Amino acid sequence: MIVQISSHLLQRLQSVAAASPAAEVCGLLLGQANMIAEVQVARNIAARPATAFEIDPHCLIAAHKAARSGGLPIIGNWHSHPNGPSVPSAEDARCAAPDGQIWLILGQGPVQCWQAVPNGSWRGRFEEVELLVV
Repeated sequence: MIVQISSHLLQRLQSVAAASPAAEVCGLLLGQANMIAEVQVARNIAARPATAFEIDPHCLIAAHKAARSGGLPIIGNWHSHPNGPSVPSAEDARCAAPDGQIWLILGQGPVQCWQAVPNGSWRGRFEEVELLVV
């Protein structure tokens, strides 16, 4: 699987992540199939934002309502690992539903993209997918 994102959108996410070196930042990926067409920044409401993320439900509900009204559907989420690599953590694997959603992770090193699946090769929950920046 290959997932595409524009360099402009990726730079936006990298700027948001760089501005929060002590806590994970997060949001939604909107688009069609394997194309990220829009990103949204959401408030991280996790109890321990230094090591976990939880997307503000108000943002999530608003995105679902917008999609039902003809807007872009949610195809996944993005978050940062300010003090770790761009791979899903044990906490990410614990929280991820095996629903095929895309997880874009910005950490130390290159940005990486994952798909949440049942019985994935990474922590039993994820498969790495190629991220194509256009």
